[in-house]
Amino acid sequence: MRPSPVSATVDFAADGVQHGFLRLPYSRDDAAWGSVMIAVTVVKNGDGPTGLLTGGNHGDEYEGPIALFDLARSLRAEDVSGRVIIVPMMNQPAFAAGTRTSPIDRGNLNRSFPGRPDGSVTEKIADYFQRVLLPMADVVLDFHSGGKTLDFLPFCAAHILPDTAQEAEAFRLVRAFGAPYSVRMLEIDAVGMYDTAAETMGKVFVTTELGGGGTASAYTAGIAIRGCRNLLMAAGILRGTPDPVPTQWLDMPDGSCFTFAEDAGLIRFCADLGDRVRKDQCIAMIYPTGRTGLDPTELRANRAGLFTARHLPGLVKPGDCVAVIADEVDQT
Repeated sequence: MRPSPVSATVDFAADGVQHGFLRLPYSRDDAAWGSVMIAVTVVKNGDGPTGLLTGGNHGDEYEGPIALFDLARSLRAEDVSGRVIIVPMMNQPAFAAGTRTSPIDRGNLNRSFPGRPDGSVTEKIADYFQRVLLPMADVVLDFHSGGKTLDFLPFCAAHILPDTAQEAEAFRLVRAFGAPYSVRMLEIDAVGMYDTAAETMGKVFVTTELGGGGTASAYTAGIAIRGCRNLLMAAGILRGTPDPVPTQWLDMPDGSCFTFAEDAGLIRFCADLGDRVRKDQCIAMIYPTGRTGLDPTELRANRAGLFTARHLPGLVKPGDCVAVIADEVDQT
């Protein structure tokens, strides 16, 4: 396989604090010998585990980048035992455009793994993480939120895994993160995901969904800032003791947690995030917008549980995920 075209301006093996770039050559109309410049910070102090912290996997999700830009400016080498690699905006072109996918190639970075060194810009970024950064990591924290099309109760999550020791460590770090909600996650579209790439390598992988709407509130940004430090402490990478924060555990055991639109139109929600809903309860109605006088289509909950995520904005199309309902569970 060809080597990655991405070059780093930092030395991942050197002690101290380094701020630099992952430079990907990209020839375009306004810069024939141009590059995509992905900011990276490396903080290293002797031997120890490596934490790889990433945000901006999707470019319209902001809690992670806020937390990671803040961490990159404030983290000191003497506070670290091991190494922290911080990439606040993995998909830099999407982040700069404020879009979920790249404006260059419409690539969804979180569906592009393992990537290709001779592929599109998005595939080249995925390939660099797959072959260079992920192998260095022991623990991976990848921040997400709802972007412009979803809104979530703020949660930290990990996946059910065949390796029970890997799974247990991931859920230990989820608890340490200290989000208001913690989720045993079911993915409905796991092919090509960063999560899958990391977990297949045996890495401990933790993710989040913190709000949405294409913005970040003081509340959700605060969760992200506190949570990433808590996780690094619990992983033995950052000196200190995590803040003990109560969390409600949620489970998404199967596909019945997800409700999809089958019609286009104007959506009216009949329940709000955080509400407890009954099986078969009407949680939303979709009004046809081609003419007046028509009855809306009702969307009913496939299961009882906590209303955990909802669609944004007000218009939906067939196939859109409009609601997620999770089980509230006890986990000691």
